[in-house]
Amino acid sequence: MPRAATIACLDLEGVLIPEVWVGLAERSGVDELRLTTRDIPDYDELMTRRLGILAERGIGMPDLEAVITELDPLPGAAEFLDWLRERMQVVILSDTFYSFARPFMRKLGWPTLFCHNLGVSDEGRIESYHLRQADPKRKAVQAFHGLNFQVIATGDSYNDTTMLSEADAGILFRPPNNVVEEFPQFPVTHDYDALRREFEKALASLDDA
Repeated sequence: MPRAATIACLDLEGVLIPEVWVGLAERSGVDELRLTTRDIPDYDELMTRRLGILAERGIGMPDLEAVITELDPLPGAAEFLDWLRERMQVVILSDTFYSFARPFMRKLGWPTLFCHNLGVSDEGRIESYHLRQADPKRKAVQAFHGLNFQVIATGDSYNDTTMLSEADAGILFRPPNNVVEEFPQFPVTHDYDALRREFEKALASLDDA
């Protein structure tokens, strides 16, 4: 039986683009908005806290859009993505929102993106969030396995670890120390050259399997 094709599943924020909420924290001066999935494992807890802060401070979608327009992909991210797409299919699996991501997708050459939606009022208030499904990154990898893909995944945060565990090979990219300590089974990379090497190593291992 021929070897299954390989698909790369990448997180977005922290791997290819800056953390949007950190950018909003810097612009607004609200330090609590710096908390991300690198700090809080429970995504519902994190988003509920964020929405409460936005409502309390009167921060809306126009403020977020102003931050997003000022941000570019991380240095080297577009080149890494081009390198990866020459070797395998690539899908971005993110807990961001389509309303955030579109400007970044344009700058990254419109990769396929699976993420979530925000509920925004006509006045620009961010009132709710709507997950595409629960535990979406892990379930996406399971679905790709069902389509006879091998999966190599990379991410940086707590919410990536089920995806990395479900994949045939999982790689951490610039993770915080708390994630490294709790998930020592994953190789850790801190730049795109090292990430390329880990992808090459994973591909070679899958070829030999």
